[in-house]
Formats: sequence, structure tokens, C-alpha cells
Amino acid sequence: MHISVVGNPDASVVVTVRGNLDIDSAAVLTTTLDQVLGGRTPRVVVDLSDVEFCDSTGLSAFVVGNNQAIAGGGWLRLAGPNNFLADLLTTVGLTTRMGVYPTVADALAAPTG
Repeated sequence: MHISVVGNPDASVVVTVRGNLDIDSAAVLTTTLDQVLGGRTPRVVVDLSDVEFCDSTGLSAFVVGNNQAIAGGGWLRLAGPNNFLADLLTTVGLTTRMGVYPTVADALAAPTG
């Protein structure tokens, strides 16, 4: 798995994840989200367009990150999941807990509230 972080002029951050998000790699995502969500009013989009597989530890990282973002007055949004991941997010109920968008641009442009 590979993660990259890019800040935007509007103070939002895009975290791009590539490869498999599983028990061997989810800790890296959790650590990254802890770092970027620690700022003022955290607004984070996790780009999942290059994620090939995600297990329960990856899903847990999304839930923990989302809870941390909300506690800080911000948000965490997921963008670009493939069909497998989109179905998984729906099946486990995450699409009703956090925003899931087809693209990073859609996630960044979505209204807050």
C-alpha cells in the first residue's frame, strides 16, 4: 500500500491510498489520518480510486477517522471507490455514516452540513 497527502488552498486535505488496505497496511492509514485530522476543523477526502482490496481493518480506519473528524468539527469523505469497495461500504452501512462520492472533485465540492 502507498499513501500520499496533498493539502488544498481551502484547508482540505486529500489522502490518496493505493493498493490493498488490509491488516498489514491499515495502521499506516490510521496514523496518517490521525496526523491530518489533528488540525483545525479537519476536512479530509480519502481517495480510494486505486484501492484494490479493503478488509475490516481498513473499514475501521474510516470509522475512527470519521469520528475524529466530526469531534473536531470537520468531516471525512471517501471518494472514488471501485465497485467492490462501493458495495462493501454500502453493505456495512458506512455510506449512511459518511459521505461517499464518485470522485475527489465531487467530494471536495459537496456542501458541508
